[in-house]
Amino acid sequence: MSNSLAIAAATATLQALVGQGVRTEPDLNDTTVTTLSPDKARDSNNSANQINLFLYQMLPNAAWRNRDMPRQVMPGETGMPPLALDLYFLMTAYGRNNDVTQPFSHQLLGRAMSVLYDHALLGPDEIRAAITASMPNSDLDRQLERVRITLQPLSLEEISKLWTGFQTQYRLSVAYAVSVVLLESTQPVKTPIPVLTRGPGDSGVASQGSLIPPFPGLDAVIPPKRQVSVRLGELLTLAGHHLAGANIGVAFQHPLWSTPVETAPEAGASDVQLTVKLPDQPAAWPAGFYTIAVLVQRQGESYRRSTSQMSFSVAPSMTIAPATTVAGNITFTVTCSPEARPEQRVMLLLGDQEIMAQSFAVQTNTLSFQAMDVGAGTYWVRLRIDGVDSLLVDRSVSPPLFDPSQKVTVT
Repeated sequence: MSNSLAIAAATATLQALVGQGVRTEPDLNDTTVTTLSPDKARDSNNSANQINLFLYQMLPNAAWRNRDMPRQVMPGETGMPPLALDLYFLMTAYGRNNDVTQPFSHQLLGRAMSVLYDHALLGPDEIRAAITASMPNSDLDRQLERVRITLQPLSLEEISKLWTGFQTQYRLSVAYAVSVVLLESTQPVKTPIPVLTRGPGDSGVASQGSLIPPFPGLDAVIPPKRQVSVRLGELLTLAGHHLAGANIGVAFQHPLWSTPVETAPEAGASDVQLTVKLPDQPAAWPAGFYTIAVLVQRQGESYRRSTSQMSFSVAPSMTIAPATTVAGNITFTVTCSPEARPEQRVMLLLGDQEIMAQSFAVQTNTLSFQAMDVGAGTYWVRLRIDGVDSLLVDRSVSPPLFDPSQKVTVT
């Protein structure tokens, strides 16, 4: 996801990358990088080396145009796709003393193009370093799709049209496409209540592989009680093959962690199945999507093999107050476990209405939600953190039922 600062953040990142990269050359250490229109870029009093980056065009990205934002719009829900944009920049070089003594503009452009070629795929750290001071509220660095920089060839006719429109004399330039920048829609997502059963007996698709590799592998990660997610303090079942051995460990990884966390499995593990208990540590284990792998030291080997990673989700638990209130504008207070973090996306689903959490600056287990113009009725509630909902449906019974504690009554 990216907010409305994404375009400016992309420009600032290019400006910082080009400036830092060009100034490493001894002859070019006086270079400034500007983002002005070509007719105003070169001051008549400026005789130093200069590069100007001008955003001359923005076009919709066809691949993302009608695509829902991953992890924010779940199956069966409806939401506005992000505004996906490709940005087109014109990079113009102005040499020292207008290239009288030597072609500094050629040297400038060559160095700048080399820098952008070496940074064709922008990393989160590069974006954060460029925008932390000027745009701390931009979240372009957390966008799911990476930002790519591509040289954009222009024909002589296209160059002529551009500079005619700029109403200034042509200077040595080259164009780049920066793709893709995703601006998240502010329209709320419609979230219907989950379907309890799918046909007679709630039957689904079943499959089983017939070729088993000779190395440890995971086939399934199974939350308890037939639920779709696991909660802290619950047992998670891992099914696979060749899981028996010595020095067995289960490695967990979360996007907010810098390093994986390893936990020992429960006793009674077999070659095809083991169980592991998620630590009940709400401050340390955030809600959201995790990856998991099993580490096994097999007989006759002095090292541990790792299975392939599989993903699973840790669902938040919640209590909501007030459970009974009157119609109108209502402030709900939710106590949750695990604790929510400021960098996470936290929503309250009140019936089919999605409500964003009030801003919070530090990690907390108490959240506030402002619901506007709530009518009378009974509403099922869910807490969604980074795309994972609290468990509203009890699937341990047949047919499944809604959890009666997860609702509010408005009179």
